[in-house]
Amino acid sequence: MSDKKLQRAIDTLKESGVRITPQRHAVLDYLLNSMVHPTADEIYKALEGRFPNMSVATVYNNLRVLREIGLVRELTYGDSSSRFDCNTTDHYHIICEECDKIVDFHYPTLDEVESLAEQVTGFKVSHHRLELYGVCEECQKVAAATKQ
Repeated sequence: MSDKKLQRAIDTLKESGVRITPQRHAVLDYLLNSMVHPTADEIYKALEGRFPNMSVATVYNNLRVLREIGLVRELTYGDSSSRFDCNTTDHYHIICEECDKIVDFHYPTLDEVESLAEQVTGFKVSHHRLELYGVCEECQKVAAATKQ
């Protein structure tokens, strides 16, 4: 991921009055370069070698701060552990039912669905989330290989 994206995120932290600790910088950098939507535990395991005194609680606290200022999205799915995504633009997710991998995909926003939902229900829609479920290519290959 480009250094520009990290620098923009750091500028956002500064503008929000959030102190940029080495651990916070590392968590943000890891998320910006991660395409797998990691859990807090996965982030902790990836960074513990560089920060031996850092706890899982520190990772959770940093993720909370990053979420509150809008740099990170917390994704809650069926496996009951939150995953974190630095891509806060409108996009959707497809989730593997075998290995729990989450992949981003983009599609024009479903504004018509939100508008229809408002008309039918009288709700004022604030946002929506689209999740698709299936089996990823790697898991399909494993399944095919074990059938032979």
